Amino acid sequence: MPRQRSLFDIIGPVMIGPSSSHTAGAARLGALARAIAGGTPRQARITLHGSFASTGRGHGTDRAIAAGLLGFAPDDERLPDALSIARESGVQIEFVTGDLGDAHPNTARLELVDAAGRSHLVQGSSLGGGDVVVTLLDDFPVELSGELPALVVVHHDQPGVVAAVTARLAADVINIASMQVSRERRGARALMLIETDEPVPDEVLAGIAAVDGVLEVRSVPAV
Repeated sequence: MPRQRSLFDIIGPVMIGPSSSHTAGAARLGALARAIAGGTPRQARITLHGSFASTGRGHGTDRAIAAGLLGFAPDDERLPDALSIARESGVQIEFVTGDLGDAHPNTARLELVDAAGRSHLVQGSSLGGGDVVVTLLDDFPVELSGELPALVVVHHDQPGVVAAVTARLAADVINIASMQVSRERRGARALMLIETDEPVPDEVLAGIAAVDGVLEVRSVPAV
């Protein structure tokens, strides 16, 4: 059944202007990348593609993405000063332009280094009206909107891992809203991206992390 349109869909998100795609959506994209990385990164190299590259800076796309990475909402009054706030906070942010191929015109590729020195790659697009979608997570194609909490489970591609993870969620009465599974190749690394109706408690995350074959579990809150 198609999603019913709301007043929010018609008038757009509450935000610091000027553009829902280039500003509010860009801020949400930064916030979703921050959530995937587990917090504000210490370094970020951001490639702007298409319309983001050609007109984004005039629309404040760079400031909006930086604001999202810092944890600011699209309507936060600090958004116009996000780049200077990031510098003052010791967060190194570099913007470049580039061709990301057959991607949505409002697309950014965020290469992040978190506080522990781990690298994360997030590529996503602003679709209009503040809606976003992450289409690449590290080496894996995904489709993540940030509207629901999600689990990112990196594991060995071996029989039984998917069943064990979903059984652990079912045992704790956690409903799966959607699930995507992909792998690098047979027997190599694989990824489960699981959206749930509610956040997954820490003890359940620990249980999933203990499943044979699981390499990493990350909880991604809704943004």
